[in-house]
Amino acid sequence: MVKLGLIQTISYNTNQKGISRVSTILKKLGNKETEIVCLPEQWLKNNEISDFDSEFSDFKRIAKDFSMTIIPGAFYEITKRKTSIIAPIIGPEGEFIGRQEKIHPFDYERDTVKPGKETKIFNTACRFGVIICYDMVFPKVANTLVKKGAQVLLSPSRIVRRGIEPWQMYVQVRALENRIPILAANIENYRFGGSSIVVDLTENNKVVTTKITKLNGETEIVREFTLDKYEKSRKIRFSDSNKFQ
Repeated sequence: MVKLGLIQTISYNTNQKGISRVSTILKKLGNKETEIVCLPEQWLKNNEISDFDSEFSDFKRIAKDFSMTIIPGAFYEITKRKTSIIAPIIGPEGEFIGRQEKIHPFDYERDTVKPGKETKIFNTACRFGVIICYDMVFPKVANTLVKKGAQVLLSPSRIVRRGIEPWQMYVQVRALENRIPILAANIENYRFGGSSIVVDLTENNKVVTTKITKLNGETEIVREFTLDKYEKSRKIRFSDSNKFQ
């Protein structure tokens, strides 16, 4: 069993106010023994984080206090060499243990953001992969992560209101085709549509369907998963795939 959580944020006037508010929510999830938590993409007012260690020092402390893994979202990282969008991972000992780069910059992002080249697996309370927003559109990203050993996928996202319906469809399809639960976090404000989504799977006489939970407003959710129950169905699904061209 593993306890996984999502936080759906709203707009905050400053980074400090947003981090303070979310820190309170993280502690609440920590008291529920949540083991991994994911936040949306670019939910802070200033999404160009100059120093991740100092900006997320409160999150690091909370991660250590509650032995929690925190994906604080996905943000611009600007260096002399390149601009990337990265999702840093804070491990249960309170230190950054790695990062996932966004592989498919969206629309205007392509003008400045260099695409990531690798999908990574992180292993704390379970083996998980991170899919950043637009990467959910591309089947190979989720499929590669699962074939590398991911037991669950978490997705920091920033989806405008008119894009909520297709986004939720993408999340459900990725879960179905890879036989894996997915937790996808979004922002909710005047522009972005919230509706963060937890997709679990149920099976009845060899037919797998999605079990969906959606969030509304500034809120959090925690769900308990038995991740090994998906393995047999996943193995069968992948073995059924034939080569073709």
